[in-house]
Amino acid sequence: MRFMIVALLAAVGMLAPLTSYAESADVEAVITKVDTTGLSLSLDDGKKYQAPEEFNFEGLSPGVKVLVFYTEVDGKRIIDDLEIIQ
Repeated sequence: MRFMIVALLAAVGMLAPLTSYAESADVEAVITKVDTTGLSLSLDDGKKYQAPEEFNFEGLSPGVKVLVFYTEVDGKRIIDDLEIIQ
């Protein structure tokens, strides 16, 4: 019985990182919508990017070209960093 419990716990421990898989990426696109109350940006790639609470929206408006570094977690794209492209 103990062996079965240990084997089960070992299997769960090995598979746990797969359930919280996060993928980091970046995208260069133009802002189509800025939602400061919902803390999000929509880009011309058709995707919505969620900003953290401390995010500074200064200088961001529709038509501005940006490079967004984000992490995808549970289907949501969370902004890690953002650069305005001149």
